[in-house]
Amino acid sequence: MQQILVLSDTHSYLDPRLIPHVEACDQIWHGGDWGSVAVADTLMGFGKPVYGVYGNIDDRTIRNMFPKIARFTCEQVSVAMTHIAGAPSSYKPDALETFAMGLPDIFVCGHSHILQVKRDQNRNQMLFLNPGAAGQHGFHQEQTALQFKIDGKRIYDMELIQMPRIHTKIK
Repeated sequence: MQQILVLSDTHSYLDPRLIPHVEACDQIWHGGDWGSVAVADTLMGFGKPVYGVYGNIDDRTIRNMFPKIARFTCEQVSVAMTHIAGAPSSYKPDALETFAMGLPDIFVCGHSHILQVKRDQNRNQMLFLNPGAAGQHGFHQEQTALQFKIDGKRIYDMELIQMPRIHTKIK
């Protein structure tokens, strides 16, 4: 059994309110727009597997650390992610490129800052996850992330992490 933390769009800010969730999880998945290497380094410093993709704001250093499309397996669940994906009603080219490699059981993206968790009826009930935005930059009213468990093929205990948006100066 694996406890998963999914976040995206940190934009150079890892909110301290997420640290208990980072400590409690077994794996961290990041849907891009890290904003800085410091966020990646901090998350990797917890000694847990960190899977991620780069986003449209990420610099060359982040792009050398993380791919545009990531594919991996957690327990017996196939996972794919890319940053700019659109939504199940209108996927963007990077999502379609990802699906051309085979449909995953879970598809993770970011970019929109809009939280979405849904089954894609047209793609074999694939679980579409956009955790919203965990950082401060953007139009979102709340900072969000997701956590859930995977045991074998079972995906369960999906929980939304909601944090009232705070504005802190980023160094």
